[in-house]
Amino acid sequence: MLIGNVGKEPEVKYYDADQAVATFPLATTEKGYTLANGTVVPDRTDWHNIVLWKGLAKVAEKFIHKGDKVYVEGKIRYRSYDDQKGMRRYVTEVYGDNLELLSPKPTNAAYKPEGDNKDGVGEPEIPF
Repeated sequence: MLIGNVGKEPEVKYYDADQAVATFPLATTEKGYTLANGTVVPDRTDWHNIVLWKGLAKVAEKFIHKGDKVYVEGKIRYRSYDDQKGMRRYVTEVYGDNLELLSPKPTNAAYKPEGDNKDGVGEPEIPF
């Protein structure tokens, strides 16, 4: 389970019969503190490679942007590959099973809610 900020716009690729995979970096930060003796321990930020498949990938493509705060729940996967110079590279990724958008919805004057109630206020439907 990770809560953090998206580092850049998700990269979405489509394959077989309209299936999608989205990848993006996620930064998680552990707040710093001061020890009793006055030593200051600074904030520590770690970067995670997030991979979302199928429906979650399409949600990421539509609703996730650089700087957004998200909650991702998933499994850690390890893989390796040989780069162009023949060097073995290792990658750790989080394959997301669950995703929640934690950033507030943007307030946009051009936004027209699609609610069916009389006062015109409604929530847009997000297809999870």
